[in-house]
Amino acid sequence: MSEVVKGPASYFPSIEKKYGRPVAEWQDLIRASPLTRHMELVAWLKTEHGLGHGHANALVAHTLAEKGRD
Repeated sequence: MSEVVKGPASYFPSIEKKYGRPVAEWQDLIRASPLTRHMELVAWLKTEHGLGHGHANALVAHTLAEKGRD
């Protein structure tokens, strides 16, 4: 029985399908950004990379959570 993915990671398959980049690549961009605040990063992904709000928010939340940042 496969485990149901919940939280931000549940968006990952649709992010990869819609934007054509693997999640790891988006996370690398987030980590390399000089921005550090959650909403600054979300706004940056939306304006500079054309992501929708929910997708950008999920990527930022997941990436910052694994680094212990927020």
